[in-house]
Amino acid sequence: MRRIEKILQITNNRFVNLYELGMKSDTGKESKYFVASRAKESGELKIKTRKNMADGVIIYSVYKDDAYNTERLVLIRQYRCSIDDYIYEFPAGLVDEGEDFKEAGQRELKEETGLEFEPIDADDMFTKPYFTTIGMTDESCGTVYGYAHGTPSKFGQEENEEIEIVLADRVEAKRILKEENVAIMCAYMLMHFLNTPEGHIYDFLKD
Repeated sequence: MRRIEKILQITNNRFVNLYELGMKSDTGKESKYFVASRAKESGELKIKTRKNMADGVIIYSVYKDDAYNTERLVLIRQYRCSIDDYIYEFPAGLVDEGEDFKEAGQRELKEETGLEFEPIDADDMFTKPYFTTIGMTDESCGTVYGYAHGTPSKFGQEENEEIEIVLADRVEAKRILKEENVAIMCAYMLMHFLNTPEGHIYDFLKD
């Protein structure tokens, strides 16, 4: 089993940093591994804390409006620099210092879509932080579930964000999966949505 001998912080940015890990195998062979992290310093890395605290939150929300007679999910279509293109995702964001990720979910949905969020209770195994792309980062995100209502608006979006608000029924969800760039967590949940009967969307959260 490899072990970490030293950690070198390479960047010092606000939202994400790169760390070089000095590794040594059981046979004594040395190697380097690079990890991206939301940690602002090495002492905050999960390697050091051994605590999986949520860096971000993902919001899985059904839009409630009498004008629609079918269930619709709240999605965003957002420009991402890493692919120089747009991609479909669930509304999401970082957890502020001192903020619970469930509180962050309500705040982020409002900021990104202008919608109000009514969370529902769910067991910890459905909501707790899970790692996103463990091969390159220690980032983890919690998930909140619930219902959104109100009028979609871009008013709360930051100036550097390019986000379109999407209310997707099952027909649109299928089209998105077939034709568009989709974040993998969003894709899996859209597949689940497509195979859930109307009115039973949150049955999987029940004991």
